[in-house]
Amino acid sequence: MFHIRMTAGSLAVVLALGVAACGSSNGSSTSSGGGGSASGTADVYSSLPLQGASKDQTNAMVQGMKLALEQAHNKAGNVTVKYTSLDDSTAQAGTWDPQQTASNARKAAQDKKAVAYMGEFNSGASAISIPVLNQVGIAQISPANTYPGLTTSEPGTQKGEPQKYYPTGKRTYARIVPRDTIQAAALITQMKSDGCTKVAVANDKETYGAGLASLLLLKAKALGLNIVSNTPIQKDAPNFRSYAQKIKGEGADCFIFSGVTANGSIQINKDVGAALPTAKLYGPDGTCESGFTNPAKKGIPAALGKRFKCTVATLNLDSYPGGREFLAAFKAKYNNPSPDPYAIYGYEAMKLVLDTIKAAGPAGTTKDGFLTQLFKTKDRQSVLGTYSIDKNGDTSLTDYGLYKVGSDGNPTYEATIKAQGSA
Repeated sequence: MFHIRMTAGSLAVVLALGVAACGSSNGSSTSSGGGGSASGTADVYSSLPLQGASKDQTNAMVQGMKLALEQAHNKAGNVTVKYTSLDDSTAQAGTWDPQQTASNARKAAQDKKAVAYMGEFNSGASAISIPVLNQVGIAQISPANTYPGLTTSEPGTQKGEPQKYYPTGKRTYARIVPRDTIQAAALITQMKSDGCTKVAVANDKETYGAGLASLLLLKAKALGLNIVSNTPIQKDAPNFRSYAQKIKGEGADCFIFSGVTANGSIQINKDVGAALPTAKLYGPDGTCESGFTNPAKKGIPAALGKRFKCTVATLNLDSYPGGREFLAAFKAKYNNPSPDPYAIYGYEAMKLVLDTIKAAGPAGTTKDGFLTQLFKTKDRQSVLGTYSIDKNGDTSLTDYGLYKVGSDGNPTYEATIKAQGSA
């Protein structure tokens, strides 16, 4: 999913908690693994916020990862794979925490058998963990990050990105979700289609939220949609009534909160919804989850849910190659026939890890061997469809799913958005 504006403090965390003493890895990309197959053991980690407002999404991811590993009998070819799930959140924060994220990255970096790290969920967290893992050459695969600056320097990113996240100069990070350049285009395309004429944007000031908001402005300008304001908000404010009155005065007929559920999203949508009773409401993948949409989970009221649409880079699971089999297996293991859309990303992240270890041959249990093989991912046939990973670490997947709030209060797939201007 998601998030980046690195503060001086978070940069200091990276510098202070670096692991240069652990050595580095300088494997290069080649086209195939060596002959034969690896044996022995390999350690893999995930780092996700398992507490707070995003826990439904992230616990579904972990369940997907565990399902993929169980189906493989804890093996990648002849290699025994040990998986450790780490929590990058704290109970006090109720969301990801910079110190905890750095601690997780150090834990993996200091493990001589570690070859892969699946995370983070929040882009701002990855801005902290990528440099730590990069110093020792551990491959990182995010099932959720969408902020472009982690991999590119395209419009909407910050100065020094993405180079500042890779102190060795070698790319070690890849993601299996399309970046926010594409999500922003999808959202603007949908809002235009829905007849929005004046859109108000609020952002949570984090990497993901602020970055996506900037991209929304760029895409709106290119596609001819009027965004009347982009306002950073204080995520722990008791209410946003004055903000709601401000955008009412601007004549807004549509509103989008650019951020994550934990950062004031529910309250600001309540206040905007009350002040603008006919306005259409939108959200990106950061709020496209049951913790935001479901009143039973303290999400937005059902009346607001009828006005809300959101985007996730997950389409109708039934339509995916292997999607029905995934849903059947998930239901059999967890007694849940309708998992959060992110469950399949956790599943694919682990499948990619296992297949990469196996394809790397004898080098599959080494950091270098795994990383080299990961960046050779081309035309991979997966539960998400066929995709490749480019030299920057980006997926070739581009479609976003449009979700509405279902009768059960949870996001329900509605349609696929073919975004204009997503290049």
